[in-house]
Amino acid sequence: MTQTLEGPSGPDASVVRRANSTMVVLCLSLGGLAFAVLQSLVAPALSTIAKDLNASTSDISWVLTAYLLSASVLTPILGRLGDMVGKRRVLIAVLGLLAIGTLLAALAPNLAVLIVARALQGAAGAVMPLSIGIVRDELPREKVGVTIGLLSAIFGIGAGVGIVAAGPIVEHLSWHWLFWLPLVLVVIALIGAVFGMPESPVRTPGRLDVLGASILSVGLVALLLAISKGQSWGWGEAKTVGLLVLGVVALVVFVMVELRVSEPLINMKLMGIRGVWTANLVALIFGFAMFGTFVLVPTLLQLPEATGYGFGKTVSTAGLFLLPTTLMMVVFGPLAGILVRKYGPKLPMFLGAVSVTAAFVLPAITHGAIWQVLASGVLTGAGIGLAFAAMSNAVIEAVPAANTGEASSVNTIARTIGSSIGTAVIAAVITSKSTPQGLPMDSAFTTGFWVCAVVASLAIIAALLVPSARSRHEQAVATGVEDLPPEPDEIHLPHLPHRHEGARG
Repeated sequence: MTQTLEGPSGPDASVVRRANSTMVVLCLSLGGLAFAVLQSLVAPALSTIAKDLNASTSDISWVLTAYLLSASVLTPILGRLGDMVGKRRVLIAVLGLLAIGTLLAALAPNLAVLIVARALQGAAGAVMPLSIGIVRDELPREKVGVTIGLLSAIFGIGAGVGIVAAGPIVEHLSWHWLFWLPLVLVVIALIGAVFGMPESPVRTPGRLDVLGASILSVGLVALLLAISKGQSWGWGEAKTVGLLVLGVVALVVFVMVELRVSEPLINMKLMGIRGVWTANLVALIFGFAMFGTFVLVPTLLQLPEATGYGFGKTVSTAGLFLLPTTLMMVVFGPLAGILVRKYGPKLPMFLGAVSVTAAFVLPAITHGAIWQVLASGVLTGAGIGLAFAAMSNAVIEAVPAANTGEASSVNTIARTIGSSIGTAVIAAVITSKSTPQGLPMDSAFTTGFWVCAVVASLAIIAALLVPSARSRHEQAVATGVEDLPPEPDEIHLPHLPHRHEGARG
């Protein structure tokens, strides 16, 4: 595949880029925040929505499932289209779909319309890879790491804000406002993208791999449907097992097909780069850990004090206890970008993994006092902020600029799959040991925290496998990201093409 460079070049392009940097970052941040908020905002309000729409518990779960499946299937396809036809152009289309889906959800008169609306919203899963690609192409080199750190943190922040805000919104307004409020963010981001953002000049001409996209869609839908519905269907049921097998087989076939086609949807040779697959493994693990927190902590806080281990908090108050987690993401996301520029992504990824592991070990040992829950939240937020930013930077440093969209899409999918597995596994753990009244037992929470701690510890190993600065430079030269020797004090950061720089084949 050939990378092309369009649009203005030279000093004038540099001036244009600097003039639009703030607008670009603001628009991308708002779009990412809206998507992340909508991902988690609905979960705490499902019972309320079910009552209002006269839906069963099984049926209402499709509000989450439709969003998840849509995001997983469309993210790689739209990320690849962004590389091909222009990231800004595809981003505008994605934000348009998100706006339509959010408006439709706010007006939804029944469950069927709401599910369709959520599927439209899920298309915005491509916002993250498109945003990373735009930042890489448009911003000055010295701002790339910090900006990607900010955008990566915003995705974690948005998920936390959604959990925190859902209770008060439903309690004081109605569930329809769960969509009206994010719609404001989406519209502002869409207007900014249309009028204040230049088109990214880096392209990868070619055709969309329809066969690969179809096989990948079947694999992801089967796998994620089995994971998300396995608890209600039964993990040993034929349809659950059948979907899991179908998903795994389809994904294996997808890899075989992609290795043979001339213009693959996802370049499997890039996925084999150590800096890429280690970042994807960390993304999978952190997706599990983050949503494990969102299941365990609010549930524990809302249990009656009479149980002897619950804290008797309301839905709204329990959400507020996740604020420290969200605030730490705000602080440590950009900080991770600074660390990446100075030391490379390995250090912040490792520190993030250690922090999140400690965040689960603490309540696994003891969670009888509220300060222990809060301390766990602080460590979780710091770790997620560090790791999310580092793994995004690790991916873009390891692949050519023309492949940023497809590589970042896989990282986003890995995080989504991890979130799905984490939610399903932890929900199954805390319901496996119940009191005669149907409430989770204290031992169930202990087990849940230990499960998350063990999974998070795997991220430490994965982070240690991330290439060193010199290894990444040699890898970058081999894959075409760099073709010049690095400066002695900049060996940690491969050369990233921008608007004013010539194309490399």
